[in-house]
Order: sequence, then C-alpha cells, then structure tokens
Amino acid sequence: MTTITRFAPSPTGNLHVGNIRTALHNWMLARKAGGRFVLRIDDTDAARSREEYVEAIREDLSWLGLEADGEERQSDRLALYQSAFDALAAAGRIYPAYETAQELELKRKIQLGRGLPPIYDRGALRLSDAERAAKEAEGIAPHWRFKLDHEEPITWDDGVRGTQKFDPAQLSDPVIRRADGSWLYMLPSAVDDLDMGVTQVLRGEDHVSNTAVQIQMFTALIAAQFPAAKMPAFAHEALLVGKEGKLSKRLGSLGCDSFRERDIEPEAIIALLARLGTSQPVEPIADRALLVETFDLSTFGRAPAKFDDTELDRLNAAIVHQMDYDAVSHRLPEGMDEAGWHAVRPNLVHVSEAANWWKLVTGPIEQPKFSEEDRTFLGKASEMLDWGDDPWRSLTTALKDATGRKGKPLFLPLRQALTGMDHGPDMGELLPLIGEEEARARLCRAAG
Repeated sequence: MTTITRFAPSPTGNLHVGNIRTALHNWMLARKAGGRFVLRIDDTDAARSREEYVEAIREDLSWLGLEADGEERQSDRLALYQSAFDALAAAGRIYPAYETAQELELKRKIQLGRGLPPIYDRGALRLSDAERAAKEAEGIAPHWRFKLDHEEPITWDDGVRGTQKFDPAQLSDPVIRRADGSWLYMLPSAVDDLDMGVTQVLRGEDHVSNTAVQIQMFTALIAAQFPAAKMPAFAHEALLVGKEGKLSKRLGSLGCDSFRERDIEPEAIIALLARLGTSQPVEPIADRALLVETFDLSTFGRAPAKFDDTELDRLNAAIVHQMDYDAVSHRLPEGMDEAGWHAVRPNLVHVSEAANWWKLVTGPIEQPKFSEEDRTFLGKASEMLDWGDDPWRSLTTALKDATGRKGKPLFLPLRQALTGMDHGPDMGELLPLIGEEEARARLCRAAG
C-alpha cells in the first residue's frame, strides 16, 4: 500500500513554526516510504479563510522545499461532506441539538461544580418530536452532533505515544455542523482522509482526543459511505514550547516571514525541526536525503520539544559555512566572486552579512589611531610588501625577521591598517582580494 500523508492547514493566518514542523514530518514520512504528500487546504470556514493565506501557505512550503504531490481544497468538496452527513444521519449517528452557547456553558459550570467531567449531557436526545418541532417553530435552528457509541472503548496503537485507550462515555458527542449549515473540522477531515486514501495521520498531541472521537467517525463512515476504505494509522508528536519550557505565544506568530527577515536558511529550519523532540542529535545537516533516511517515529519522545532561537542561529551559521558559491552568488554584493565568498564565509551567521565583510575589500575603511611605534612598523610593512603567490605570508615572515615582532604585536596592527577591524576573515585570503595597490595605500596611510 502506498503511504499517503497530508498537511491540512486552515487559511486563516500564516503558518507558524509548529505548523511547519508538522508539515515537514509528514513530508519526511511520505518521502521515506516513497509515498505521496498531499496539501489539503481546510477552508470550510468561509468567514475566516482568506485567499492570500492560501497563497502564503504554498509559497512558504515551496521556500522550505516541501513540495506537495497534490493539493485539495475542502471548499471544492462540500457535496461529498453532505453525502457523508446524510449517510451517517440515516445510520442514526447524527442528531440535532438546540442549546445556545450560553446554555452549554451553564451546563459545564454545573457539572464542574458537582465534580463531574464537563461533557455534553446529550440533552438533545431526550427531546420529543413535539419539543424539537416547537423549538424550530420558534426559529431555533439546530446544530448537529455525531453520536458516539458508548459500548466499546476506543483504542489505537499510536506511532509516538504507544497504546491509547479512551472511554467514549467520558467524551462529548462532537458538534460537526453549525446551525448555519457550515462544517466544523471533525467530519470533513475524516471524510477526506478516507476518500483520499490517507494512510498516516501525523499531528500534534493536542489532537489526541480528536483522534479518539474520529476513530468512531471513521468506523461509521466506512460502514455507511466508504466500504473499500481503510482507517489511517495515527501518531501524535509532542508540541513545541519555548526554551523556558512553557508554551509561548511567540511560537504562534513565528513563521517563514520572520525567518526570511532574519536571513535564516530553509536548510537550517529543516535541520532543526526534523529532529527536534527526538532522541537523534540536532545537527547542521543540509542533505535532505540523509534527514529523510534517518527519520523514525520511534525516536520521538513524549516530552515537549523546546524551540530555541540560539540553536537555530548556530545551525544557520554551520549551514552557511557549507554553502557553495553557486548556491549564493545571486545573494552576494556586486563584485564578490568565489574567492571573496570563500574568504568571508567562515565569519558569517547569515548570508546577508557578506556585504559588510566585503566592504573591507572595496573600502573605504576607517583605521584606528596607531602609536608612533606601530606607525613606524606599518611604514616598514608598506616598503616590504611583496606581491607574490602568498603576499600575507611573505609580508608577515619578512616583518617578523626584520622587527622581531610576533603574535599579536605582529598581526593586529597589520589587520587594523588593512581592514580597520580587530578581527575578521583570514588575511591570507583577504589580502589578495584587496589588491597590491590598495593594500600599499592603506599601509602608507596608517603609517602617516
């Protein structure tokens, strides 16, 4: 059986880092099995869904290199949901309910006050036909609930959490359709998973109770509407938290736009999120094939996965240090060639910083004030500069022999005179880029 996974965002906002992690893991699960990764736009909430968010989701996934093998939109599948709804209603698994939000909240408070779980009491099932007719005559339109079977416990073998067991009597019959006829998440999602042949549902642990409910929904749908379909397997990964160990509102707004603004490489994001929350080491692996090959649900832990910006920057720097010139040439300042990239690359955390380091070559630079002794030393350097195959090595060797200087007293004044900096790229690579004429001019200017 072909492995089919799906990523199902609602286009009511931009993707955040938690969404990205879910998309990545589903993409990796499919790629490792040679299967298919489907993007499903869950846009049944017409009031909140926006087309610009649909485009942003596609662009973000493309930027991350998580290309989907197919795309579906729930707004194009409403007739299928209606058919499934009718089939479940005929099977006695759907019923109308008339309580207002205020009435339901009051019921929950009373139950909590009595030490009872705040689940729906199935009051709508006790209404007579006459009582239901009276409510509708008053203009009260019903919402619709899926009726759970309380007879059998709900169990499944979770790919991350192991054996899971729920008592359906301790769960509320979920609302699947609003009074205005619009759909909530539960039923369309289950219908799509069966109709699209999804074999693996991998999502956050905040969906565990949803899965318990949907397992009964899957069973009912297979019996009533999809006799050839099979229920997917489920896995629920721990949620992301901030480095302080708490759920962070910031993580809900941290997405690709902020990553791009910070000049974070997609490969760094992938390397971090691919293994965050697993027993495998988080390493600056730019090779997607290696990450896919080592992806294994059995390595996922139950503890919350801690997202740390510092670790992302560390990975980004390591990824940048691996990047070839051809991969970044279009992002580099004008005039920077392969030698220039090779010279500045070890000093970068972000590719955009290359422009600042390149100014050391193109100038102008601001030199510090030198002592009289250092000015004499730099004057001698301008005279001894010999432009051969390795001008920096030749110059420092000659100056060491002539002046007896070594270590910091030898190298620091030269770097300051040539670049205006106390630190930076390897001077052996940088000096040939500055060029003989400009290098001699800077040394002479420093010497006064």
